[in-house]
Amino acid sequence: MTRTQIQLPDETYARAKKLCEAREISLAELARRGIEYILSVYDPEPDANRDWQPPAPRDLGWKGLSHAEIKAEAQLTSSEIRLTRRSK
Repeated sequence: MTRTQIQLPDETYARAKKLCEAREISLAELARRGIEYILSVYDPEPDANRDWQPPAPRDLGWKGLSHAEIKAEAQLTSSEIRLTRRSK
């Protein structure tokens, strides 16, 4: 086992110590568990041969409008927008 030293903000240290006391574990054990968890969640070595692709877009909608209505709104000129606001 390797011995190491870390620096924590005072508030983080205080919260960690409080948790350790409640769980009756050492700060070192808490740090080991946290590091082991992070290592299990994150891919340690991303596949260098795989090209990165952005995630597929999700249809979140916008103000309950259809795609055609959104396109029509986006293509309005500033004078058309002013006319529609005045008529309301």
